[in-house]
Amino acid sequence: MASTGQLPLSKLAPFRIAPRFVGRVWGYRDLRPWYDRVAEAGQPIGEVWLTGDECEVATGPRAGKTLGCLFGESPEEMLGVTAPPSGSPLLIKVIFAREKLSVQVHPDDELAQKYGQPRGKTECWYVLAAEPGAQVAAGLKPGVTLDQVQEGIQSGTLEESLNLLPVAAGEVVFVDAGTVHAIWPGSILLETQQNCDLTYRMYDYGRGRELHIEKALEATRLTTRAGKVPARALADRTILVDEGYFRMERIPVDVSRTDASLAGEVAGEGNADRRLAYLFAAAGSGRICSPCESFEPVDLPARGMAAIPAASPEFSIENQGGLDLIRITPNRPELRSPAGETQ
Repeated sequence: MASTGQLPLSKLAPFRIAPRFVGRVWGYRDLRPWYDRVAEAGQPIGEVWLTGDECEVATGPRAGKTLGCLFGESPEEMLGVTAPPSGSPLLIKVIFAREKLSVQVHPDDELAQKYGQPRGKTECWYVLAAEPGAQVAAGLKPGVTLDQVQEGIQSGTLEESLNLLPVAAGEVVFVDAGTVHAIWPGSILLETQQNCDLTYRMYDYGRGRELHIEKALEATRLTTRAGKVPARALADRTILVDEGYFRMERIPVDVSRTDASLAGEVAGEGNADRRLAYLFAAAGSGRICSPCESFEPVDLPARGMAAIPAASPEFSIENQGGLDLIRITPNRPELRSPAGETQ
């Protein structure tokens, strides 16, 4: 590769990402014990962004640099030689809903690009915690028409058309683009999505925020693939979801595991196809170490996120106590699943 002034591929070590706390009208003022954060002024906190473009690198020689800048400067080192230089592919966040979110829908890639955006938004929710009776809405009830959706928006009865799902800790709900959906109070969700924050609100419970009814109706698919995803247990991990844009795995770490063990043959990630990975501590804590001391150890606290660049040197992750490790990787474009049925 021609010299670009960047560090060599073998030198882009794992690093922790500083969380970014985002105000939302439906959020909480106090995120403890999940995060040591209290909203002192302004809006309560509804989202904790773990991989957003404006999140900052927290450890290593590039500390203080934003993820967006790092992906722009070092696309191959971050994503892999065979990956297109499309910037950060995934936005991962924790959702704290004290009140109901708006009823909303996200566009697919084609519709987003029609309106000048680079990509649409397909997402999934991994339930970190849930109170008894917690629910989310994912899709429309069978037989609901667009006319009924529009009438429900105008009359304030849209909830009657939504497909409600009870949720419990450890479950995953897939929400493909075009799915009318809503998150209700009672659960804490780890949301993995395409790196896009484009939302068309259909109904917002009179909170006075902008609605996007015309675009929302255009984006809506009456039938989608949204719903709970059954976990698939393998010998060394549990695959929580493996859809077109992302893969999420829960990987046990009794004492420590090497980077090769984390990737595994099941993930199809041999040395010739190294790719970006994110490691999230759903509970407990870990430490990422270099066997040859090529980088300083990276501590991974509870609810912390670490990035493993495609060009990372060898490493191992150690269980520092109660580590519940979630590994999230972007899927290659050619591996994307077909979109849901159109309206």
